[in-house]
Amino acid sequence: MSQISEPGVSPPEPLVAPGGAARFRQFRLSALLVVLLVLVVAVVGVATATGPPTLGELRSQAGLDGKQELLIGVKDDQPGVSQLMEDGSYRGFDIDIAYMIAADLGFKRRQVRFLPIESEDRARRQAYDGTKFVTVDLVIASYSVTQQRREQGVVFSEPYLATEQSVLTLRSYPGRVDGLGDLRGRKVCTLATSTSELRLRSYGAQASGKNRISECVQELYDGKVDAVTTDAAILSGFVAPPAPDAVPMHPLRGVKPLRHWDIGEDLEERWGVNTGPKPAMKELVDWSLYQAASRPGKDAWDAAFEANLAREQPANRPQQVAVGQQPECRKVRVRQWPWESMVLVPSSPARRAARRADRARSRGSSGC
Repeated sequence: MSQISEPGVSPPEPLVAPGGAARFRQFRLSALLVVLLVLVVAVVGVATATGPPTLGELRSQAGLDGKQELLIGVKDDQPGVSQLMEDGSYRGFDIDIAYMIAADLGFKRRQVRFLPIESEDRARRQAYDGTKFVTVDLVIASYSVTQQRREQGVVFSEPYLATEQSVLTLRSYPGRVDGLGDLRGRKVCTLATSTSELRLRSYGAQASGKNRISECVQELYDGKVDAVTTDAAILSGFVAPPAPDAVPMHPLRGVKPLRHWDIGEDLEERWGVNTGPKPAMKELVDWSLYQAASRPGKDAWDAAFEANLAREQPANRPQQVAVGQQPECRKVRVRQWPWESMVLVPSSPARRAARRADRARSRGSSGC
């Protein structure tokens, strides 16, 4: 039956006004966005409260915020490792590693200042700046990681190089040196406070310690000692011919041909960075070393090894200069969002295997 409207009576209005449906959908979408925002804020709050620190937080805890210069204590007389050149620059494996770590800590090359440090001062991080002794931020100075040093309070990073102890003599040395026992009764120079000095005395050698390995090598040239012993990576630079453009600030006198002896030691010397007492600084340095080992395209360690130590291997055979592979290091947990981790994924197993194979082919036999 059709409905006829009575005169003067308006038809009923619809339940939803024109455009109301669109406004309702808009309101529902806005409410959903608010809920999502609240959830995101809650998740971020929980992650911030319970998760690992960010790199920025670690830098702040390490006292690096606002710092315009990073002071690093290094050796200045070790060719191939860390040497002061005639033009005032530093060159060597430790120097390249120092620049790599400094960059990850947020410092440009021009903001890194190297200060020469003596062996006995590495534990206290005391270096001479030309007028006074100052406390450096890091010590990267062919510093072997030992339990005794840790017990004395030295805080080491993860290791960044593996080498071993060896012996250096003049090429004219009468006899062989196949072990430290062959140095019994001989005058042998090494670095003071080093792991080598303690072992020499146990073998009956007449050990003398110097703060600078170059002083030991100079005494060898001068005939004052029969041999020099310390880490192979340090001694190799004195055997290998220098790069054509390498002019040291303090050249040695009366240079003579040398022989590098592999003494068959099975004890590995691992070098670490003295990061000082702040846990955050150690975490940052360890993070940098981990990134060097795992980040695709970031082969700063490989480049440092090839440019400084691998080139010395031919002149030092059969003694191996150092292991041509970065030591394994722990992963440091830092708080990152998914879009940040996309650029920090570890390199593929295939790529890592290829790099290791290349390094193995480049190493000479240690004669062991």
